Amino acid sequence: MSLLLTASSIFLRSESTSRADFPHGFTFGTASSAFQFEGAVDEGNKGDSIWDTFSRLPGRILDFSNADEAVDQYHRFKDDIELMKNLGMDAYRFSISWSRIFPNGTGKPNPQGIKYYNNLIDSLLEKGHYLLQFRFR
Repeated sequence: MSLLLTASSIFLRSESTSRADFPHGFTFGTASSAFQFEGAVDEGNKGDSIWDTFSRLPGRILDFSNADEAVDQYHRFKDDIELMKNLGMDAYRFSISWSRIFPNGTGKPNPQGIKYYNNLIDSLLEKGHYLLQFRFR
């Protein structure tokens, strides 16, 4: 909480902020949610998640939107990683969609889902990012 307040006070008293305004060793990073970022709902043998099902039910989402395409990180992850690097991000926290790994909810892992996440992780490491944590959903 104190870090958040400290960071907030830096932004309130300064027109521009730089890394020098933060303590040595501070990690700058970004984060995402698989449902909100991946898209490609019908690719790579992905199964439906609970949110895929929920968002398609009439009346559940006010504007009838869903995450079938989202921001399409499934296809654009290399460009996304390049943007993170150009912004000076050090780390990336992302969630892994179980419905991409286990399309039927159980059984053998989906090789296409494993390949996607391996490619994502390899690309992050190649650009010098380190991973903060994984969140499985």
